[in-house]
Amino acid sequence: MEWVKMKECAREFMVGVAEMTVEFGKGCRDIVKQSLVNEDSFIVKNLGRDSYIGKRLRGPCAKLFDKLSFFNEYLPEDKDPLHAWSVIFFVFLLAFLALYVNFERDPDAPPVKQVFLHPPSASRVVLPDGRYMAYKEQGVSSHRARFSIIAPHSFLSSRLAGIPGVKDSLLEEFGIRLLTYDLPGFGESDPHPKRNLESSATDMAFLADALGVNKFWVVGYSSGSMHAWAALRYIPDRLAGAAMFAPMVNPYDPMMTKEERRRTWNKWTRRRKFLYFLARRFPRFLAFFYQRSFLSGKHGQIDKWLSLSLGNRDKALMEDPIYEEFWQRDVEESTRQRDVKPFVEEAALQVTNWGFSLSDLKLQKRKPTSELLSWLKSMFTETEEYTGFLGPIHIWEWMIKWFPRQ
Repeated sequence: MEWVKMKECAREFMVGVAEMTVEFGKGCRDIVKQSLVNEDSFIVKNLGRDSYIGKRLRGPCAKLFDKLSFFNEYLPEDKDPLHAWSVIFFVFLLAFLALYVNFERDPDAPPVKQVFLHPPSASRVVLPDGRYMAYKEQGVSSHRARFSIIAPHSFLSSRLAGIPGVKDSLLEEFGIRLLTYDLPGFGESDPHPKRNLESSATDMAFLADALGVNKFWVVGYSSGSMHAWAALRYIPDRLAGAAMFAPMVNPYDPMMTKEERRRTWNKWTRRRKFLYFLARRFPRFLAFFYQRSFLSGKHGQIDKWLSLSLGNRDKALMEDPIYEEFWQRDVEESTRQRDVKPFVEEAALQVTNWGFSLSDLKLQKRKPTSELLSWLKSMFTETEEYTGFLGPIHIWEWMIKWFPRQ
């Protein structure tokens, strides 16, 4: 009986505490309403709808909400958009604040290595618009070269990367002249004020002109293949061929089927998907993440910086001291200008409209035109004309290992 009485008393006590808590919450709510939301309150007078600030912000806010209204299509039909977005904003704010939390450092972890700023050492050419482009030359000299290769580097890389794993002795054996260069704003190259993929291709052609190269092969790896695709589209007459390893495609290409898009997105980590979303919709927000990772002045892990999902063999390679030294030197050169804008531009280029689709590069018959001269020409010539790149294109879809040159 005593246990039953004690249990009943405890239940009554908890009910009383709950009722008091509810009443206390209602009282706090009434105080907030009377002090802050009332028409005579300071906030309503100075920040309300009819205040000076409210009138000035009403127009821009209405335009902003109108532009963002397409997001409502992704909400459940039975949910109020105002309530749903309030919850989403609150969760997003908590996630953003969590990035500022400083966790206690493991005392057994190795010290963080600082990024070292090396003295300028690159050879440079002046482009027609006055910009300087830094480049590196490997292999045989120009008069001995049987083949010339230009290799644009990938994201968070530089001219120093070259073609990882390719030794100078191999280039000399096959008579290859390898040219690598820093993209605009990377390494020792000047930034481009109006950068796009067409300007990237023309920069490649200008570099070839400055170094006395007529026809050349373009070689790209991962996201660096984006610039190889651009060369195939905009300067096909300058190319002898193209080779790409694990090439990147635009994940938002409208010509992709649903199945192709699904397979592409499923390969990536959640963080990478999120960064691609920001790069396409809100590219300026990328600066927040970049300045706290590879632009922080400290070295880190490549798989976390680039949001890569690595296997055991790849992780073992990353931990190799020789590779680590090669990677860190390449990152130091890539970020030497400490400017976040070129990296934001590069990320945005990857996921925005390229100005062409990969289907445009396919070899196909030229469509007949209604011009009289073209019609007369077709009457006397039996050869068919084609559009697209006519030279060889070699693509390896699997990932290859990056080894430093020896």
